Amino acid sequence: MSLEQEEETQHGLLLGCSDAVPAFIEPNVRFWITTVRQESIENSRHLLCTNEDASNPASEDQRIQEAWKRSLATVHADSSNLIPKLFRPAAFLPFMAPTVFLSMMPPKGIKSVILPQVFLYTYMTMFNSINGNRSYTCKPLERSLLMAEAIAASTFLGVVPHFIQIKYGLTNPWIKRLLPVVFLVQASGMNVYMSRNIESIKGIAVMDKEGNVLGHSTIAGTKAVRETAVSRTVLFGTSALIPEIFTYFFKRTQFFLKNPGSLWILKLSCTFLTMGLMVPVSFSVFPQIGQIQCRSHEEKIQPSTEETEIFYHRGV
Repeated sequence: MSLEQEEETQHGLLLGCSDAVPAFIEPNVRFWITTVRQESIENSRHLLCTNEDASNPASEDQRIQEAWKRSLATVHADSSNLIPKLFRPAAFLPFMAPTVFLSMMPPKGIKSVILPQVFLYTYMTMFNSINGNRSYTCKPLERSLLMAEAIAASTFLGVVPHFIQIKYGLTNPWIKRLLPVVFLVQASGMNVYMSRNIESIKGIAVMDKEGNVLGHSTIAGTKAVRETAVSRTVLFGTSALIPEIFTYFFKRTQFFLKNPGSLWILKLSCTFLTMGLMVPVSFSVFPQIGQIQCRSHEEKIQPSTEETEIFYHRGV
């Protein structure tokens, strides 16, 4: 097999071919492999491209199953490039849970307000951009400017409730707790729209059930971004709200009165637990391979196939 044929085969396997479309893309959000050596990844990719049983969803070969786990967790489905370790789905929880916890802390000064928000939305923007759909062409400068705008706008929105608390000294405990949650939900959804806006403008690749690319659709791109934005708002809204509710009632217990320092330990633990439960739900609430009725697509794409449904890669 030539190098070009091997690259085409790899790209086809990751995008999903034939019956493998829903079976092989979806596990990418379920397998949590934090570190895999590049040599192991290359060996796994070679096995998937050369073994005839690799495209069989019912294969019981442990080598093939392990190869799929490694490939789906570390290789981008559109570009076939390795995803940086810090921005793989497995790294999302360890980085985001403590950052969300810090971003929800009561404001004690300008630095304590801005720095957690900057870190939160910088990582969020890079994760959304890197794990989004990459089937379109985009200049590095254009992408960098888009990410910078997303970070700046999201950070500004994230610090607003804390500045309101500092300026007006809110006393109502529920308003003080819920206001940052509301702004976090809005900022997380807006961040997805801004960091992946190119998908809605340039369109993303759509395929038939055989994995043949039919063209680029802005309708599919808009749908992919919208679904991801909804999943992020649910994730961050729940992950921020549940710890606030728990700590509100915990502060009224005798245990807290005797051990006031335990409040932040409880809140951090609750944030990790809630986000740990919500991350798999958020990543899989919408399938990684979405389907759209062909008649709903642009007129230039409809004549390309006789199938009633066509597929697109949503991204994470």
